Amino acid sequence: MPEVQLKLSALWVALMLTYLLGDVLRIFAGDFKPAEIGGIRITDAMWVGVAALMLVPIVMVLLSLTLDPPVNRWANIVAAVLLFAFNLAGLPTYAGMYDKFLIAISLVMNAATIWLAWNWQA
Repeated sequence: MPEVQLKLSALWVALMLTYLLGDVLRIFAGDFKPAEIGGIRITDAMWVGVAALMLVPIVMVLLSLTLDPPVNRWANIVAAVLLFAFNLAGLPTYAGMYDKFLIAISLVMNAATIWLAWNWQA
């Protein structure tokens, strides 16, 4: 297995753990209201959307290790660009400095994923 695939998979694991750390810190800091995001009551359909979004890094761990190189390269680029844009758009909505810091770190991880996949000679 090419070293690039392992690095990409590791970046996705690190990204997911960063997201989880932010969620745990938000709970302990009291910066959340159950069943609400940004003051909006979340419906079941919205929770499914959130679950689908948060599955992207988890699925990319597996896909980074199993897809054929050309498809793998583009799947990583597309997924990382989408998450980068989503996190960048959401950055101003977070009140806590820890959240802004972790989102900034996640942007760096997405950028590293894009750079690594883009420069991969698949």
